[in-house]
Amino acid sequence: MASEPIDFWFSVGSMYTYLSVMRLPELAARSGITFRWRPFSVRAIMIEMDNLPRSKPLKLAYMWRDLERRAVTHGIPYRAHPPYPLKNFDLANRIAVLGTQEGWCADYVCAAYRHWFQEHDEAGSESNNAASLREAGQDPRRVLDLAQNESTGRLYEAATDEARTLGIFGAPTFAVGRELFWGDDRLEDAVAWYRRGT
Repeated sequence: MASEPIDFWFSVGSMYTYLSVMRLPELAARSGITFRWRPFSVRAIMIEMDNLPRSKPLKLAYMWRDLERRAVTHGIPYRAHPPYPLKNFDLANRIAVLGTQEGWCADYVCAAYRHWFQEHDEAGSESNNAASLREAGQDPRRVLDLAQNESTGRLYEAATDEARTLGIFGAPTFAVGRELFWGDDRLEDAVAWYRRGT
């Protein structure tokens, strides 16, 4: 079996990432596989590709229905339609970046998505940040100050540059070494490839 963790590249604000975020903790516990949470700005990359769903109505309509179907399939709570796109996309992801440095990223992201999708309290908003950070055991005021400073901004940009260099164009993406598996529906494929130790 491969020794390196699977890199879970995501952006808070990606709709399909909700499904992965809700599935990963249990999958990791059951399989013993470690996932390294890697927040980045998928929005920056998608703008470069002119591929934002909100500018493509047919794609957006499909996405909403597909999310609902997949949530039902996996037994994940889903209340249509959560606020989208996020007004504070970058702030939510800067918080996640800081969380990777301090060890509470997954707890924050899971809480932020849960409040966003199940209560329609938009991720990145003041109320969502306060609730999600407290659930992650963090002081919201301290975290928000640090998340908005230059050093966190540089880490966020560096993570996005790394994703771009790897050829990542969407979220979620699972990276097993240099092999990329794009989409929540490729999570099991990524795990199978990892287990092959290829």
